[in-house]
Amino acid sequence: MIIPRRHVQTIFELYQAELNAIWDLVGKLKEALSTWDASIVGFNVGTNAGVAAGQTIGHAHIHLMPRRAGDMEDPRGGVRGVIPERQKY
Repeated sequence: MIIPRRHVQTIFELYQAELNAIWDLVGKLKEALSTWDASIVGFNVGTNAGVAAGQTIGHAHIHLMPRRAGDMEDPRGGVRGVIPERQKY
C-alpha cells in the first residue's frame, strides 16, 4: 500500500502534487519489486474510494499488487473481479 502523509478519506481529495508524488512512487516500487523478484511479471494497481466501493481503511491509499504467472487460474478481468458478472470475458 502507498499511503499519503496528509489525512484524507480517498485519493480524490488529494492535491495534484500529492497524486504526482504517489504515482512516481508507484513506478519506483514497481521497478524495485520487478528487480528484486524476477517471478513478478505483472501488477494490479487500485484503490477503494468509499464504503460502497469496499474501502475499509478511512485514509486514502493505493494498492500495488505484484502478480506472478499462474498465481490465479484465470486472471482476466483484473481488478474488475469485484463485480463478478463482469470479471470474465
